[in-house]
Amino acid sequence: MKMIQAQDNRNHIMEVLSANDLDCDDLDSICIADTMALSRYIEEVVVSAISYHLMNNKDPEYRNGKLVISSKSLSHGLSIFQEGKSTGKDTLKREAQSETLKEAGAGSVGMKPESKSGSKNPEKKSETTLPATKAKGENPAPASKVPEVPPDNEFEKRIRPEVIPAKEINVTFADIGALEETKESLQELVMLPLRRPDLFKGGLLKPCRGILLFGPPGTGKTMLAKAIAKEAGASFINVSMSTITSKWFGEDEKNVRALFTLAAKVSPTIIFVDEVDSMLGQRTRVGEHEAMRKIKNEFMAHWDGLLTRQNERILVLAATNRPFDLDEAIIRRFERRIMVGLPGAENREKIFRTLLGKEKVEDGLDFTELALMTEGYTGSDLKNLCTTAAYRPVRELIQQERLKDLERKQRVVEVQNKEDGTEERVITLRPLSMEDFRQAKNQVAASFASEGAGMNELKQWNDLYGEGGSRKKEQLSYFL
Repeated sequence: MKMIQAQDNRNHIMEVLSANDLDCDDLDSICIADTMALSRYIEEVVVSAISYHLMNNKDPEYRNGKLVISSKSLSHGLSIFQEGKSTGKDTLKREAQSETLKEAGAGSVGMKPESKSGSKNPEKKSETTLPATKAKGENPAPASKVPEVPPDNEFEKRIRPEVIPAKEINVTFADIGALEETKESLQELVMLPLRRPDLFKGGLLKPCRGILLFGPPGTGKTMLAKAIAKEAGASFINVSMSTITSKWFGEDEKNVRALFTLAAKVSPTIIFVDEVDSMLGQRTRVGEHEAMRKIKNEFMAHWDGLLTRQNERILVLAATNRPFDLDEAIIRRFERRIMVGLPGAENREKIFRTLLGKEKVEDGLDFTELALMTEGYTGSDLKNLCTTAAYRPVRELIQQERLKDLERKQRVVEVQNKEDGTEERVITLRPLSMEDFRQAKNQVAASFASEGAGMNELKQWNDLYGEGGSRKKEQLSYFL
């Protein structure tokens, strides 16, 4: 009977912890005697345990939005209330004995329900006010609360490491030097439904469920996705083929299902699929395996199908530089398709100012000239250019230090003077100059042909499916 009572009290503690967004890994290590003696004071014990845990832990651990407290903190709370009630031990024992006599008269059938509400605990009238109601709802509580936080199956556990909280993303819109129109559109599509949900409760206004970013490689599509998750405060799930595929037949579809059920638990959620053409390409590809077709069908069914709940705040955000390889049904589910093209001269100047904002540069550095001399460069190319230019002062400094070391070795001095010489050495880097960037441009070239066939295909696809295009009705040549 004691073991049943102790297990029932542990379940009560778990229920109180879950209701207050708390978690405890080593709950079974708590002393059973303390738990049985103070079962009615569990709410007060938890409050005392939280205070003790926060005072003794400068960096408390949070898991899935829940504070993780140790069994030591719970035991401390139990000991405090045990000491506080020690003066009335004799009275409590007499009341407990009278209660047990009543239970014996009621029969063995009546003992089982009484034991679940604390047969050894006194003051039954006060106990039936709050704990009795929890005991009645004890069975449905785990079914409604517990599965919301931890994964309820093995497939969600596989995808859980891919969930990136918003606080761990260190990219904001301020870190992106250009793309002002694109950032403004994304803020309207993603931020507004989260900040003003009252405007999207019914009618035509509904939160966007799919956004496609397409354009040449290196133009900042992935950075935009990270900035959206950071600014929106949403969980970020990075999806790749290794996350979904499995060697066992039928598990691919279960992984896709787990992806969306897990996203609903940690919502608002952004499911980001980089290089989406490799996973959700056209289903008419020659030689494609049947398993890939099933993955696409399952993904579309949970994304926007009969299994989709309209109140779930899940956004599928994808990026690709080959949008013409996507399946037509996938294109339809991307409600907004935004092209992130090559930056113009004005945008390149903004990117340079953002990249060099924290660097030492000469006062007369001409950002306009830098923008004009990098025609056709992507944002990634401009970053590589700045990095290459920043190496030149470092290289010169290392050469100067080597010359000083050679001169010091040629002279015979005392060890103390030699130590003083090392202390006097001050590492100073000279500011970046225009010559550094001119020399770096000879080493870093544009990675994408702005007038090549790839750019023409992207422009044609934007005219047909993207935003602001001419919507030409003729079929594109590469679709034939």
